[in-house]
Amino acid sequence: MRRDHWQRKIAELDPETDFEEISRIVSYYEFPWDVQQALSFALFRTYAVPSIGRLLHDTGEFTTDTQKRHDDTALVLESVLVEGMETQKGRSAVRRMNQMHGSYDISNDDMRYVLATFVVIPVRWIRDYGWRKGTDTERIAAVRYYQRLGALMGIKDIPADFAGFEELLDTYEDEHFAYDDKSRAVADATLKLLVSFYPRIFAKGTNAFSRALMDDHLLRAFDYRKPSRAVVWLSRASLRTRGRIVRLLPPRRKPRHAIDLKRIKSYPGGYLIERLGTFPETMKDESSVA
Repeated sequence: MRRDHWQRKIAELDPETDFEEISRIVSYYEFPWDVQQALSFALFRTYAVPSIGRLLHDTGEFTTDTQKRHDDTALVLESVLVEGMETQKGRSAVRRMNQMHGSYDISNDDMRYVLATFVVIPVRWIRDYGWRKGTDTERIAAVRYYQRLGALMGIKDIPADFAGFEELLDTYEDEHFAYDDKSRAVADATLKLLVSFYPRIFAKGTNAFSRALMDDHLLRAFDYRKPSRAVVWLSRASLRTRGRIVRLLPPRRKPRHAIDLKRIKSYPGGYLIERLGTFPETMKDESSVA
């Protein structure tokens, strides 16, 4: 297989109709590690919006069982992408998301912002740290994928293109990022989990590395101390160096799914989509019957 095998495959597809297949190639063959990291940081950013951070804190799930919440989020999103939104299993995963979100008072504006992070942050991450630059076809596919997913989730006024998603994300963060004790608690718990994925001896370094990848606006929202210029430069340079090394590797032949990662620890024996996620009191009777 040539190094550009998957790029040539993507070039044969139409992002207007084949957006799911293109998204699968990007996520599981071309940039699996990058997309996983980017989505983790995308979700992390949402905590800096107090209405989101407070809600996640008040569920009690994101500070008391952070590992499971991390795993559930990754697996639900992966189920939608792997199975396809129009399949029975894909729709079951979307239904599970809608059940969770429908149990809380979440504004359409907050839902639109979270959707925008899923579109914009991976594109920006790949632009900055990927082994190659993303293409227009891949960006259009990402937009169409999340437009369709957003529609199935009942989100209104979804942007029409990537520029619209970027404007939504940047404007929403400018207007809503602010410090909140509950948001900080959720961020601390999540950062602690991310650090735990690496050997304990590297804990302090991993924490500083993570903060070095955060922009000043996000750091201020959580009242996190910014690492030194040297640490910021080294952290970001190491990711760019990784990209250059990956460029020399052969193309991936097998998909790299979240369920195959060691950091997904909650379901060693497998899982049912219908049992993933949170079950508020009003849903517990229903889940026990499912």
